[in-house]
Amino acid sequence: MDTYNLRQDYTKNILIEEHISDNPFTQFNNWFQDCIDNKLPEPYAMSLATVDKNNCPHVRTVLMRNFSERGLHFFTNYASAKGQDLLVNNKAEVLFFWQALERQVRINGLVHKLDYAQSQDYFSQRPFASQISAIISPQSRIIENRHELEKEYSKAANHYSTDNLPNCPDFWGGYCLVPDYFEFWQGRASRLHDRIAYQRDSKSKQIENWNVFRLAP
Repeated sequence: MDTYNLRQDYTKNILIEEHISDNPFTQFNNWFQDCIDNKLPEPYAMSLATVDKNNCPHVRTVLMRNFSERGLHFFTNYASAKGQDLLVNNKAEVLFFWQALERQVRINGLVHKLDYAQSQDYFSQRPFASQISAIISPQSRIIENRHELEKEYSKAANHYSTDNLPNCPDFWGGYCLVPDYFEFWQGRASRLHDRIAYQRDSKSKQIENWNVFRLAP
């Protein structure tokens, strides 16, 4: 199947220097609020790219669960494929694609684990069923069949209850990606897209200092 003739021109918005914030966190927050205002489904879903010990890249969709100038948070099983990748190479990149607004954002930086208290705080806010799933799933490992997974789920669900909630397991928790690069992409007509990048100024002693520049589409 070729898709040569499946095309869409992008005409909804523009991205020009006069209208952006000097701070990429503020700019991201403004765009994210646009997603909320336009009722986009799951605007917090992002593609996370990591690299394993053999320099093989891996990409998957995860959910951003917090965003501030300290970084963005996501949660997973530490023994998962992404967790193992981050153990040997903590450089990573995430991509948000908001098709309805013809926008995407790339964020690159270093990833570190959140402390247990932060992971427990988030874990305790998850629905009970999601807590059980996190506990029983040997994420990214080969399993014999789905019945095996459902059997373990039923066993754990019967052991715990909404009156006897589980704690966050040691093998599961949060990561924080601390950005040093943002790229905001706005689709434009005739493929002359707008791309504005923010690079943290490594020569500055102030971490809030960013170099801002336009990239050719």
